[in-house]
Amino acid sequence: MIVGFGIDAVDIRRIRRWMEDEGLLARFFHPQELEETKSRGLTAAYSLAARFAAKEAYGKALGTGLKGITLKNIVVTNNPNGKPELTLVGDAAVPFQRIGACRIHLSLTHENTTAIAAVILESE
Repeated sequence: MIVGFGIDAVDIRRIRRWMEDEGLLARFFHPQELEETKSRGLTAAYSLAARFAAKEAYGKALGTGLKGITLKNIVVTNNPNGKPELTLVGDAAVPFQRIGACRIHLSLTHENTTAIAAVILESE
């Protein structure tokens, strides 16, 4: 059963500006996310923007927003086939467990100046 759905869009130009500040990136992104996106070269901003949109979409899917959640504890990676996956660590997992969710479905896309993410939270 679906217990939450969220969608978010991020302007890629904003993330390009953030990329000039390593401290800001470290505040919002898990080290694994930063390492994975570095290998993408010129498209790194697209990947980071999509990941940030996923974090925001997760908060919307919870229905409570991101209050009390450390953003870098919402980790977006790609499996070996390239499918995006959202992993929750620390305080990011608490509201997920509280609403009885057990699965996360994530879709990412980007085009030109915008990245979009959709998150579905599912329970048994």
